Parts: sequence; structure tokens; C-alpha cells
Amino acid sequence: MNSFEILFSHIDRKISLSPEEKHMVFEHFIPKQLAKKQYLLSEGEVCRNLAFVCSGLLKTFNVDEKGIERVSIFGWEGWWLSDFSSFLTGIKSVSFIDALEDAELLLISKENYEALTLQVPKMDRFFRILYQNSIVTKERRLRNSITYSASERYSEFIETNPEVSNRIPQHLIASYLGIAPETLSRIKRKIAAEK
Repeated sequence: MNSFEILFSHIDRKISLSPEEKHMVFEHFIPKQLAKKQYLLSEGEVCRNLAFVCSGLLKTFNVDEKGIERVSIFGWEGWWLSDFSSFLTGIKSVSFIDALEDAELLLISKENYEALTLQVPKMDRFFRILYQNSIVTKERRLRNSITYSASERYSEFIETNPEVSNRIPQHLIASYLGIAPETLSRIKRKIAAEK
């Protein structure tokens, strides 16, 4: 499947578009290739695009005062990535987004996003569904970080994301879970011993 077929397959799971509407959607996105370790967004830039991941794996992260990366989101095939606050308001981003693997993306600018949601009202509904799902995911992650042990957070991550957990370096999974890499190693050894 090409990039747009992947996008339309994703959209079709939530809404139904006519061929004319699909053509209008097509006209508002541009393809972008990222090489492994290449940045899509850097801290201090205004996030100009919403990115749909057709292939590859990316991460969104912040760097703390000690220079340590704190991963907040992983995005892979079928995911949308952006610094939504920056994208929607035009303020400077406080996050970085870079590629963990070579990636193929489809980008929509703020201007094209606004135009598309007016021209194809169904896409306004589609993006609203995306935002709602994003809020649910963030609330679940926050709740898990407060109520789950490190071992439970790791198990839940692996169960929820089996298709990518082996593509992500362990130190980045540890960062995402808010634990030290050594703690994650102990958890994995314990789980392996119990099997």
C-alpha cells in the first residue's frame, strides 16, 4: 500500500468518505521521509504540521535540566504525531520529535487542516474522534503512572503494544515508563524467571 492508501484505510475505520472527499483530503497532505535519528520537530520551533505515520517509528520527548531525555509518546504505523499545543496555538514547542527508524509520513499544515475541515466536514468529525482518543489515552497513562507499580506499567505497555515493543530500545521504554533502565532490566529478569 502507498502512503495515501494507508491513510485512507485508517480514516475509513472511523468515517466514510466519498471519492470526491478523498480527493480533497489527498490535496491537503504532503509526503515526508525521515531518516533514522532525523528530527521532525525541535524544542523552540513552532509545530507547523500534524503528521500521520505511514511507516517507521518515532518518539516525542523532552530534555530535563540534567540533559536526560524523557519520552512521552511513541508513534508508529497508523499513529498521528504533533506537539498539539504548538500546532493549535502557534506557541513554541517544548518537545522534540525524532525518528527511531526510517519513516514515511504524511503531513498536513495548520492552514490545510483548517481548510480541509471546512471543505470536508466529515474530517472535522474524524479529527475530533482523534482528539477524544488522545485524551482517553493520556488519562489512562496518567492513571497508570499513579496507581500501577513499575512492573505493572511495563506489563501493560507490552500487552497494549506487542507489535512495537521489540522495535523500541529498552532504555527508551524505561524512559517512557518513568523508571531507570536498571529497574526495567530487573523487571524483565523477574518476568522471565516466572515463566
